Formats: sequence, structure tokens, C-alpha cells
Amino acid sequence: MAHLREKVISAGFALFGATGIHRLAAPLTRGLGAILMFHHVRPCMEREFAPNRLLEITPDFLDSALAHIKARGFDIVSLETALERIAAPGERPFVVLTFDDGYRDNVDYALPVLERHGVPFTMFVTSGFADRSARLWWVELEEALRRLGHVSFDGLELASASAAEKQRAHALLYRTLRARPEERLLDVCARLCAEAGIEPLSLPAALCLDWDGIRKLSQHPLATIGVHTLTHPMLAKHPEAFVRTELGDSRARIEAAIGKPARHVAYPVGDPTSAGPREFTIARELGFASAVTTRPGMIFPEHAAHRTALPRLSVNGRYQSLDMLDILLSGAPFALWNKGRRVNAA
Repeated sequence: MAHLREKVISAGFALFGATGIHRLAAPLTRGLGAILMFHHVRPCMEREFAPNRLLEITPDFLDSALAHIKARGFDIVSLETALERIAAPGERPFVVLTFDDGYRDNVDYALPVLERHGVPFTMFVTSGFADRSARLWWVELEEALRRLGHVSFDGLELASASAAEKQRAHALLYRTLRARPEERLLDVCARLCAEAGIEPLSLPAALCLDWDGIRKLSQHPLATIGVHTLTHPMLAKHPEAFVRTELGDSRARIEAAIGKPARHVAYPVGDPTSAGPREFTIARELGFASAVTTRPGMIFPEHAAHRTALPRLSVNGRYQSLDMLDILLSGAPFALWNKGRRVNAA
């Protein structure tokens, strides 16, 4: 299914690229602008098996993307400014830059690029990654399969010796585990890590900022620190009390560490199976100024009434091209994806 979805997405981008129809549609589909989502920013690491490659871009591409966004007439603004522009739209479209999870490479490689362009950004921090108490399960799954030549799962025996076999095993495991309770997902990933000789909590220690790093970043004039929960769960799979704790306690932990308010939140995973109307209501009741999803779409004036259900555009590491970025920022693909709806908050 994931492979088919990638084919459909690629075909859609190819159609827009070949016809240029997105440029004609842009005045109607672009809206006020867009919130962009990034994860890793780091030099390219060539490897045959890289299922999480969609979560990483290179510093060079970030550099060229920011220059391109400006050249296309977009203002790159903070989330706070974006909320003001949603309430009182101006003539120029805007882009907001957001980075999820709290990766160290965002400081090592992205920050120098952001400084060179003088653009604001928000980093959404998972406090458990900074504490080294929460798990990057999607990294665990990739790294375990990288080391293992064979996997047993629910009575199935999956070969994972070659890169192609690892990719097939990953697709099956990822699709199946995402559909099950999160406890089961974490248990399976922990077992695979044990078989592969990986300590799960060594991964956030290697990849994510600690509290000293987050505190230092929070003092940067371009940076805003936002909330990304305590443990990065798919919130919609859990009881309401759990959701409130994940959002509220993480905010309290971050605010205590950085000494300033954390007014914005990003829902982990952020698709409709992970964050929906209940989570949007809870975030609003907890007093967050905004909350961002991973539902694709542009920002429109109507989002003034849905500030805890804001869409974002993922800058996908598999499509690192300025032509693709133009297609995204036109809004044309999402007018089709959302069937003409400007707000997708159901």
C-alpha cells in the first residue's frame, strides 16, 4: 500500500510538472501560505536501505529552498506572525518553518543555514527525547532490520538479508504495527532491538538535543520552542486523560527548562488516525495558541477558527527539488487531496 501511495504521489507530481497547471491554479489554491514541516537536516548518507529517508533533507537543499521561497514572493515568518496574518490577511503569502522532535542535526546543520537567511523557525521538542526516556520507535525498526538477516513476526518468517528484503519486511511491519495498539508496536520494536543488540534509549541520546542544547537554542533570536508531547505517542489511540498529560506536562517541562512560554504544539505523527477533533479540542482547552498536524493543506482565513488543527506540508527527503517545492507551494495538489475543502478538521 505504501509503495502504491508513493507511485501515486510521484505520478501526481510528474503530471503537475509536465503541464504546469499548478502555476495557473496557484492564485486560487495557494491561500495565505503554508506551514512547512522538516525533521532531519544533515549531509546525505548513501545507503541502500533507508525507509526513513523521507524524513531528512540536506543542508544544501534547505539553503536553496529558502532562497527559492523568498524569490517566489513568500515572506518567511514565525508561527506567532502567521497567526496574526490568518486573523488579518495581507497581500503577500507566507511560509512558516517547523522542525519536529528536537534533533541535534537541526542545530549542527540547519541553524547555520537559517541564520544565513535570517529566517525564524519553530522546533517542536519531545521532552522524553531530551530526557532520554522516550523511544524513537521508527528509528529502532529501521536500525534493527539493518542488522538482522531474518525476522519472525506473528507466525511469519521474513527474510531481511538484502536491501530489497529489508524494505519488504519494513513495509509489512510498519503497516501492520501502525494499525495496532501502540503498546504492541513498542513491544515488537523492543524485541527486534534486543535481537539486533541495540539499546533503544541510545538512539535519542545519539540523535536528539538534551536539555542544555534546547535551553541554549531557546535563547536564539530566530528560534521558538514548541511542544511535541512527553513520549511522542499517537494521541488518538489513547484515553483523554493520557492526552491531557502528554500535552500539558510536556509544556510544563519545556517551560521550566527554557524559562519562557511554550505556546505552540505539534501532534506526533499528526495524521487523522493520530490526532482528530478530540485532540484539537483538548489543545484549545489547554490554552495552546496553535497546534499543527501533518494533514496536508494550505492556510486559509477560515483557519482562524481552527488554530489547533492547522495543516502542514512535509518537505519530503525523497523529493528534494525546487520544482517539487513550487508544486507544493501552489496548493494545487491539496485542493484535489482535500476535495476542495479549505479546512480539514474532521
